[in-house]
Amino acid sequence: MRIGVIGAMQIEVDNLKASMSDISTKEYSGVTYVCGTIGDKEVVAAVCGIGKVFAAICAEAMILEFHVDYVINIGVGGTLCKELGVMDVAVADKVVQHDMNTTPLGDPVGLLSGINEVYLPTDEKMCRLLSSCLAEKGIHYHVGTIATGDLFVSTPEQKTKIHERFDAIACEMEGGSIGHVCYVNKVPFAILRSISDGEGASMDYATFAEKAALQSILVVIDFIQRADELQA
Repeated sequence: MRIGVIGAMQIEVDNLKASMSDISTKEYSGVTYVCGTIGDKEVVAAVCGIGKVFAAICAEAMILEFHVDYVINIGVGGTLCKELGVMDVAVADKVVQHDMNTTPLGDPVGLLSGINEVYLPTDEKMCRLLSSCLAEKGIHYHVGTIATGDLFVSTPEQKTKIHERFDAIACEMEGGSIGHVCYVNKVPFAILRSISDGEGASMDYATFAEKAALQSILVVIDFIQRADELQA
């Protein structure tokens, strides 16, 4: 079994690398892929960069060059709901690209032309296993739609619009495009986001990033160690 982990921050991949054995690296399209093992599982980890295009480049290479069986995307997101505050976690049961808009052609907002879907479902077993790992660590999480776009969503008006239009619980800039790539390649995927704003937003970003990265990787390591459950 080979599991791909796509992170948003270098600190996330560095934390994961510290738990890996038999490490090697390869580079494709300017992205460095760290390969190794955790227990009996093969792991490929990379930092994708910011935005949908970088994320898609990373995911496509991970699938076609490293032939991963599963893809997990971790990172930071903004809350769109009252249930999530700072250091809580959003787990996607589906993803949507909120900035896709071909409505002048009669399409609904968010429709992905060519596959004719607005929402792309994450893998149910991966979602359940991630939720179980979070619950066992006592980390507050919420499952729902995560919305992606090439836009740093910062105003209450933007947040309300995306939440009401897509019933999304969190927003970010990579997960939907990674999901898109996985969907067309028929690779199961999961998206997890540590929330950086909302209730409890008093710590500085550097402190938050370090804590969020460590929290995410501890969950991912548990997920990898229990990944045989995905094939049960």
